[in-house]
Amino acid sequence: MRKARVKKVVTFIILNLVLIGFIGFVEKQSLYKTYQGLEVSIDGESGVYFVEEAEVRKIIEASFPELKVGLRLGEVPLKGIEDRISGHPFVKLADATVGQKGILHLMINQYQPIARIARPNAADGYITTEGKVIPTSSSYTSRVLILEGPHAEKLLDKGDVISEMPELMDLIRFISEDEFWRAQITSLEVNSATDIRMYQQVGSQVIEFGDAWDIADKFSRVKIFYKEILPRKGWDAYRRVSVKFKDQIVCE
Repeated sequence: MRKARVKKVVTFIILNLVLIGFIGFVEKQSLYKTYQGLEVSIDGESGVYFVEEAEVRKIIEASFPELKVGLRLGEVPLKGIEDRISGHPFVKLADATVGQKGILHLMINQYQPIARIARPNAADGYITTEGKVIPTSSSYTSRVLILEGPHAEKLLDKGDVISEMPELMDLIRFISEDEFWRAQITSLEVNSATDIRMYQQVGSQVIEFGDAWDIADKFSRVKIFYKEILPRKGWDAYRRVSVKFKDQIVCE
């Protein structure tokens, strides 16, 4: 008889614990159906962040004041948040999702600068890997190829290098993707589509490149100048070297 009573008590306790656990689980699941907070992830190219988490949070707080803990998940404006953050000049893509625990996850991809257009009397601008022109940042500076000259300034005003001068993007990519040329060529003077001049890290000669076509062939002739002409004549023998004409290396 005593064992039966003990068994009933134990069973009663277990059932109550199960019930309490179930109620807690239901309450927790109900809690997860509401907004519980924000997590921001930003991809940083080489540790450089043109977009900062604090800035993103500030934008969201100002643009979506209704986004507070307890808001029903169905009322979280995911598309609106993506559109608002994508409007940031340094943001390439914004993706907003809500996890099972009610946390809003915001993934941000930044534009990657590949060159910088410098202007003496106005603000500079970066050229992204896609050829889009974006403003510079007051927080970070990216060490990239510098473009100067009147035609480069026109491209900055147009806002899109690909549509205006796609061959120039090919030239920028060629330099940026080659370890030697990336270190050696510091800036381009783009006076017109057919008058591009290069300045070097080592060597005082101006390289007259002409237009941005036949890129590999022209650089192969510059290497001939380095390997065969400079060792015999010396680094200070010439003021300029031109490879703008086919099959020619003109040194003066």
